[in-house]
Order: sequence, then C-alpha cells, then structure tokens
Amino acid sequence: MRALPPGARGFILCAVLAAVACVLPAFTDSGTPWAAVALLSVLYLGSELLKVCPPLGSRVPEGIGSFFPVVLAAVFLLPPAAAALVALPGGLAGTVIQRPARVRRLWHGAQQATAAWVAGRVYGLLRGPATLGGGLPTDSGLPAGAADFPSVLLPATAAAVAFCLVLTALDGGILAAAERRPAATAWRGLLASSLAPHCVHGLAGLMMAVMWRSPYGPPAALLVLLPMYISCWVFAQYHRERTAHQATIRALVQAVDIKDRYTRGHSERVGQASTMIARELGMTEDRLETVRIAGILHDVGKLGVPTRLLRKDGPLTPQERRIIELHPEYGHEMVRGIGFLGEARSAILHHHERVDGSGYPYGLTGEQIPVLARVVAVADAFDAMTSTRSYSRARPVPVALAELERCAGAQFDPSMVRALVDAIGRTGWHPVVTSDEDLQVVPASAAVGPVPGPSVLVGMPDQGSRPVAAAPPPDRVPAVPGPAGGAGPDAAGAGAGG
Repeated sequence: MRALPPGARGFILCAVLAAVACVLPAFTDSGTPWAAVALLSVLYLGSELLKVCPPLGSRVPEGIGSFFPVVLAAVFLLPPAAAALVALPGGLAGTVIQRPARVRRLWHGAQQATAAWVAGRVYGLLRGPATLGGGLPTDSGLPAGAADFPSVLLPATAAAVAFCLVLTALDGGILAAAERRPAATAWRGLLASSLAPHCVHGLAGLMMAVMWRSPYGPPAALLVLLPMYISCWVFAQYHRERTAHQATIRALVQAVDIKDRYTRGHSERVGQASTMIARELGMTEDRLETVRIAGILHDVGKLGVPTRLLRKDGPLTPQERRIIELHPEYGHEMVRGIGFLGEARSAILHHHERVDGSGYPYGLTGEQIPVLARVVAVADAFDAMTSTRSYSRARPVPVALAELERCAGAQFDPSMVRALVDAIGRTGWHPVVTSDEDLQVVPASAAVGPVPGPSVLVGMPDQGSRPVAAAPPPDRVPAVPGPAGGAGPDAAGAGAGG
C-alpha cells in the first residue's frame, strides 16, 4: 500500500468505505434472505476459487475473468445491500497477478460490491422485482411468480449497464490516481471494451434469476451457469492463443537482442515509448497494443543482417550501410503472414522514413508515412540517444528531447515529438527493461528541464573502440540512431540503424 501514490491510497480507501456502507444494511434488515445470500455467495466464491485452485489434473486457461452472472443474478433476486454482500467474497478471492496482491483483492471486492449495490438500486427504481415475479425469494427458495417478458428486459439491461458503468468509472479513477494519467485518457476505451461482455453476463444472470423463480427453484438456476462458464472457458482459450502469440514476439525480440548485443532491451523500451506517444495522441486501447507490438518488433529484420555488420567496431562502408538499410524490408517479410499484427507491419517497414523524404526504404514524405511508423521513429531515436551504444554513451533525457524537437519537421513528425515530450514531462521516463548499464530512470519533475550544453546538437561521432566509446563532447550529440556497429549520421542525413 505504501508503494502507491497518496491519491491512489485515498481513492482505494474511499471505495472501501463506500462498499462497507453498501453492505451494512443487509445486516440490519430483518428481511434479508440469508439462505439465498449464502448460496449465491458460495457460487460466486466457488467460480473464482476454481481459477485459483483448479480440480486435480485440469488447467484453467489464463485470462478467464470474473464470473459476473452470479453477481447480476443476485442483483435481480435480492435487495441491493444483499447483492453487494454476495459480490464481496468472490471479489476478495479473485485472481491477482500483480502486486500488491492484498490491496488489489481489497480493491476488487470493494469495487464489485459497490457496483452491485448501484445496479440493484437501478433495478429497483425501474420496478425490476415486479417484472421478475413480484417479490423476493424466501429462505426456502420457493418461486414467487412468473417473469413478465419482455418487460423484465429493460430493468435488467439497465442494471447490467449500471454495473458496468460503476466498474469502469472506478477502474478509470484508480488508473488516473495510481498512474497519474489525465482523466480523458484514463477512461478512454474502458467502457467500449466492457459494455458488451457485461450485457451478456447480465442476460445470463437474468436467465438464472428467472429459473430461480420458476417452479423448479434454485437447482434449475444452477443449470444456466454451466453453458455460460463453458463460454467463458472458450474465450479464455482464445486468450491463451493470444498469449502464445506474445511469446512468439518475445522470442523474436530475444533473438535480435542476442544477435545485436549493443541494443539489448532496446525493443521493449521502444515499445514502451511508442505506447506513451500513442496514448498522448488519444489512440484507442486496441491501437495502443498494436503500437506497442510495432515498437517491440521494429528491428526484427536485423535477423536477416549479417552479424559481423551489426557488431562491427569500425565505420560502415557505403555497401555495408546499404545492407543494413534492408532490415525494415526483411522485418516486413518476416511478419507479413502474421495476421494479428495488422497495422504494426507497416510500422516495421517504414519506421526509418523521414518526413522530408530522405529516409528509407521508399523515401516517403509527410502524411505518406503511416502514423504508427512516425510514432515508432520518434520512440526509436529517443531510446537510441538515452541508452548506451557501441558508438556513444547515453545522453541525458532532456538533451535527447531537445534534439528530437530540433529535428521535428525535417526528420520527425512534430506532433509525435510533442506527444513524447508531454508524456515524459508528466509521468517521467521509467524504462521497462534496464539491461543497459547507463539506462536512465527519470522522474517527471526532472524529465523536461534546462538542457546542458549548446542548444544546437549536430552530428554523430564515428564508432569508437568496443565495448563503449568515450562520451562525445556536447556539440556531438547524436541526432538519430545510426546502424548498430556503424557511424551515425547527423540530423540532416538518413539514419541507417536503430
């Protein structure tokens, strides 16, 4: 908890207090149907524990999320406070991958309890209990009446949407508080990706509630859970396939890192910086993932470049430079058949194009260069300047940002440069991979500030002796990454590597 920013701690505390206020009336209300509360709580808790402790000899796929049909059935069957109480045990026992685990479980429990209470209130205001059967189930579980279709669909849908809205609002709030994101970007994409799944879970919960109120009682309601849980399992299998794709990407990146030892960790950092730029530009969550993959795989074509060129200690000859300049095309050929990469393929091919038309491989200009390629180009140059290479030591982050701004309009898209400067100024630069000896972690307050040395930064020195050349004087800061193992050009030239 102490590792969280004060704003995030305060936000979590408020959510916990709100959840406590939501569930307390269940203990003071004499009409709370405790048998139904207990059964639904055990069902939801069991569905969550099944992911943590699967049956012997079986395996639960990664990515199978919270099983909300049980919670939403409680919303339709129970008073709001009792429904909030049903959500609490399962939320506290849910799967947590990242630390701190206890705080995250507490957050999930409070979040789901509050959402269930709000959904229950919305359902009650729209006279949902009357359309479902005109009453609440008794402790004996006897039916209370027949459901009024299609009238029951409106309050049930509204309750499911309210449940989704509260979860989304709280998710966006904790992202804004914990990661200091702007409010506009913290919530962007959350509702669009969550609304449809929650509505499907709401329909399953409604079916469960209708069966609960039928003459067959709660045992019939349990039959609804089986096909729904199988559907979630199938979706989780898809998630496993996607995870396998990510592992394939990681293997390609590791192969590049092994072959080009001077840029180890570079791909992940370019992916991180590319994502920061894209988020600052307001791209959707789906596109953010594509940008990240493009940044990670931008140099995969180096697998087709002779190792002796990547590790060469002296300057490259013109012929050797032309060979290295083929790596974007090699990379595009390698990933062309991977359908899920989508836009990332064009970024891999064009990330060395320049807005003035002097880049490669096709000499595209301005808007002709794909947007993601312009994003990756800025991220690539930034990491090349702020991490140690065979031909230069790492430069301070403010110096690198100043150089990017100087080259904006000729080499880089100015809007991409400004997005990176703004993102680092707000959140700092915290690289996800720290394998380079001079890699910098810069807090937000120090990321953008006075730039040491002359304001005009030109040229890149010829490569020195291995493993690392002595730091060049301030007037020799590299403008763009040169080819690994070769001399980099100045800002007016066409960079060959990175």
